[in-house]
Amino acid sequence: METMEIEIIQDRLKALRKEMETEGMDYYIIPTSDFHGSEYVDGYFKAREYFSRFTGSSGTLVVGKSMAGLWTDGRYFIQAEKELKGTGITLFKMQEEGVPDIPDFLYREMEPGWTLGFDGRVMDCGEGRRLEKKLAEKAKDMGNGKDIAIRYDLDLAGQVWKDRPALPSHPVWLLPKEISGKSAAEKLREVRETMKEAGAEYLLLARLDDLMWLLNIRGNDVACNPVALSYGFVTPEKMYFFIQPSEVTPEFSEYAGLNGIVLKDYGEITDFLETFDYTSCGGSGKVLLDEENISYALYKTLEGRTGYVRGKNPTERLKAVKNETELARMEEVYLRDSVALVKFIYWLKHQVGRQEITEITAAAYLDGLRREIDGFVDLSFPTISAYKENAAMMHYEAEEGSCKSLAPEGLYLVDSGGQYLGGTTDVTRTVALGETDSEMKKHFTLTAVGMLQLSDAKFLQGCTGRNLDILARQPLWKEGIDYKCGTGHGIGYILNVHEGPQNIRWRLPAGGIERKEAVLEPGMVVSNEPGVYREGSHGIRTENIMVVENAEKNGDGQFLQFRTLTYVPIDRDAIDTAYMQPVDIERWNRYHAAVYEKTAGYLTEDERQWLAGATAPL
Repeated sequence: METMEIEIIQDRLKALRKEMETEGMDYYIIPTSDFHGSEYVDGYFKAREYFSRFTGSSGTLVVGKSMAGLWTDGRYFIQAEKELKGTGITLFKMQEEGVPDIPDFLYREMEPGWTLGFDGRVMDCGEGRRLEKKLAEKAKDMGNGKDIAIRYDLDLAGQVWKDRPALPSHPVWLLPKEISGKSAAEKLREVRETMKEAGAEYLLLARLDDLMWLLNIRGNDVACNPVALSYGFVTPEKMYFFIQPSEVTPEFSEYAGLNGIVLKDYGEITDFLETFDYTSCGGSGKVLLDEENISYALYKTLEGRTGYVRGKNPTERLKAVKNETELARMEEVYLRDSVALVKFIYWLKHQVGRQEITEITAAAYLDGLRREIDGFVDLSFPTISAYKENAAMMHYEAEEGSCKSLAPEGLYLVDSGGQYLGGTTDVTRTVALGETDSEMKKHFTLTAVGMLQLSDAKFLQGCTGRNLDILARQPLWKEGIDYKCGTGHGIGYILNVHEGPQNIRWRLPAGGIERKEAVLEPGMVVSNEPGVYREGSHGIRTENIMVVENAEKNGDGQFLQFRTLTYVPIDRDAIDTAYMQPVDIERWNRYHAAVYEKTAGYLTEDERQWLAGATAPL
């Protein structure tokens, strides 16, 4: 990092500490979030990046009077060390041995009579409650009659950040039923049935992808995520929808009136919850509240004001189980998207060393192929184009002036995806551009073996991703190798590229309130992406997307299996069959036969001939 950049970060932290002193705060927390707990956020909400220079999509900054620390997970350890260097901010590697989580750290550092602050609108409810509990324990343990106060009503970051971008605002657009598969009225009916079963009459929704799915609308308030900043409050008869007036088109206004959707101003959500008559329906007046998907500020607004039922948003599961229309369109989209990847790999293999190609121009070429696909809306996330040691940073972002040029040697990783009127895609391939050493081939082969082993899984209904994660990791674990992230995440439908509640991981994420695992169900779409990351050398990831479907049902129960949606060759130039068993080779050959069968008809003759060799049996 340049000296000037370091000084800017240090000056910003100094200004923040001055505001903390004025407000009587001893520690201040800045999470990575918007008001809705979104993974990716608009520039207005990038306060943590503003004060730390860390650009990863996950991390929390804690600032004290004489220290600052950044907590992030294993996807970002290498990146964070690089971006924080020289700032004076300490990196806390989450879930590593001896590293405290934030509540435990503050328990150790804070004293009764002190004050912790954060903007409750961007603090996850679960994490806020954990902080409450931990600091109350510290005050009790000290036994001097003083509490540790929590203030969640001040946006100190905003008071320092004078040139902060404006809140994003873009017109929403409607998704017709021939694309969504179900009308908003049908979805609202299903949601209300689930509310009733849970013993609640009302539902508060803050997750943007849940709201977009429920109302069959999309927006443009977050780059690569077609969502609009909004809140929803569902009653037995109405759906109150809080959105910026500038985003409401005449078409959407008419649509809302026809579907019992009452439009309210985005900024009125707190006043509405404080003044709403929860007895107006003549029942219990209870609100169904998903504490994992709501801000601490909204939780505190409802706490003590009305009764609430703790439970999952019904929209999350309903959204995750894709209907027949969604699955059919996703299958079409993934085929076209796979063809784009095949064409890209062919181009890369034939042009590297013959023309100047950088990480940025390679990504631009692939992005251009996607834009030519009918129904293209946007990328589903900025393309990760990483060569050699840069690929060891899981979410590396190439920048002009500092990116690498590709050469006919070593490994290149590309993780990319698109948003289409018919699905959201995500795929990763690692490509051998030339000579690779024996360790790289070992890592590449073990990754491919694990990915294909998980793809071939058959499992009983009732299994979660935690039951299956070992299938992807086993080949690596046998060699004493691991990757510090989950194996799979859910995929949205013209929505967020990362979607819950389903996932594939061997342990649950740290922090927050108790997290429940999601059972894998037919219609759920999930990624399968093991990898190996070696700092200073290389990064490898092979990712396919799969849909859960029924297999046979017999006296032992209903079995499930995966059907692959991604058909892109895995680079045989980086394979070492010494690390493969006969069953692994059979899986490899079976998958690549399907790749050729599905995609060859969309290619030029030269591309087809190359693909025939790339998919030939081992």
